[in-house]
Amino acid sequence: MKKQLHNLREKYKGTKFAPVFNAFHTFLYTPDHTAGKQGAHIHDATDLKRVMNTVIIALIPCLIFGMFNAGYQHHLALGEIERVSSFFDGNFWNLDNLLVGLKKVLPLVIVSYAVGLGIEFLFAAIKGHEVEEGYLVTGMLVPLIVPIDIPLWMLTVAIAFGVIIGKEVFGGTGMNILNPALTIRAFLFFAYPTWMSGDKVWVHGAVERTQEIADGANLDAISGETILGQLAQNKELGYSIWEQMMGFIPGSVGETSTILIAIMAIFLIFTKIASWRIIISSIVGALVMGLIFNGVINMGWITPTNSFYGLMSLPFWQHLIVGGLAFGIVYMATDPVTGAQTLKGQWWYGFLIGFISVMIRVFNPAYPEGVMLAILLMNVFAPTIDYYVVQGNMKRRMKRLKVKNA
Repeated sequence: MKKQLHNLREKYKGTKFAPVFNAFHTFLYTPDHTAGKQGAHIHDATDLKRVMNTVIIALIPCLIFGMFNAGYQHHLALGEIERVSSFFDGNFWNLDNLLVGLKKVLPLVIVSYAVGLGIEFLFAAIKGHEVEEGYLVTGMLVPLIVPIDIPLWMLTVAIAFGVIIGKEVFGGTGMNILNPALTIRAFLFFAYPTWMSGDKVWVHGAVERTQEIADGANLDAISGETILGQLAQNKELGYSIWEQMMGFIPGSVGETSTILIAIMAIFLIFTKIASWRIIISSIVGALVMGLIFNGVINMGWITPTNSFYGLMSLPFWQHLIVGGLAFGIVYMATDPVTGAQTLKGQWWYGFLIGFISVMIRVFNPAYPEGVMLAILLMNVFAPTIDYYVVQGNMKRRMKRLKVKNA
């Protein structure tokens, strides 16, 4: 079989179909080419495909949990099941919840890969370059960071925008300056804000039920308001700390379970895929900003009636277990292409992501989730951070050289 594929590859070599065929060939088999034979080269078992596959493995638990949670939140909102009392509660891990999740999440995954890879293949054929594996991760990230009921046509438009404008115009994988998945989410938020915020988009069926009520149906409304949405309106939290950490709360498909994300972060650090410096510094930055806001509350500078009070009064450590902050830090801030490259730069890059994320949460009640904008902002400034780190190293070395020659 492999020999037959090799013969077909030789047949299509030099044609417009060569990049497309090579993409399928390398997907099925390990690439058979190596570094040049001239000069010294260090070889190991790591290549781009293995890196992408490792990240996908780390995303699959979030995907599966998100499917169960989608069904759980739907049935809970309808009053058909009771709230879970433990991690192994059957009200969460049951087939009905999984079926609802599969019905809603699987189409998001299929559309994400079909549209994104279709555009990648098209550009590869037109421009005559190989198809990179970079979208394998983006294609899995996108369904996990969008609301459960987002229309598929809307997702299609956003993916096309994100892949073309956020990636291909810069030259493809390894050349883009913005994280493609976050570019897609940013497009959705600014182009279709009513589908990306509010209390009706995070639970399956809430939007349809609201429309039925508006049409005169005698039904109870479904509220899927997130914890950040409740705090932005100075409401009391309707979920315990345990529920927040486990992820039994409304939110984007795969970003609610902080415990699961933390376990996968350890896995990515252990496999040396994610930068532990960026993860730790991002956590520190978020905690520092949270402590500052808690200090402002304790000093009495903000009254309980102020619109900032709810999120400012949230305990500084709790910012890490609500919303998409943990998911963004682990899976998107650590993107090796769009993040800082220098070791010292990674500390500053991560710290500012966490710091700015919490700042945006508090000062923008209409959109109390700042990690997306914080990461995109720092993507733009990552080259500048690396530049000043390199310049600082050069100045110190020149200074030591002058002292030595004096």
